[in-house]
Amino acid sequence: MSNITIHAGDFGEGKASLKNGNIALPAKKGQGLLNRDVIKIERLEEIDIATDESVKRIGGTLGWGAAGAVMLGPVGLLAGLLLGGKKKEITFVAKFQDGEKMLATTDAKTYKLLMSAAMK
Repeated sequence: MSNITIHAGDFGEGKASLKNGNIALPAKKGQGLLNRDVIKIERLEEIDIATDESVKRIGGTLGWGAAGAVMLGPVGLLAGLLLGGKKKEITFVAKFQDGEKMLATTDAKTYKLLMSAAMK
């Protein structure tokens, strides 16, 4: 099982997990723990390492500008620019086929799995 931390988007914020091709997302505020969303990774349409530009492009009008600025800082990246770099976590933006989006952080191995799912 791989861990993903959701920072912003159309899902609840907090810890998510990737297991058997499904992402178990945190419940939205007020839903309670039993109302978690589960999304198949095949539904990923687009995924990119989070930069100011990719957050604006993929995030659109969700009001992520402030979240992106806080999360990404002045340089434009929170986590490693390169998958093989010294950083072990990658912050990314993802868009699903139904238009739902998220800004999240995970490890390089999980990011690669998500990338391969989005390329299919």
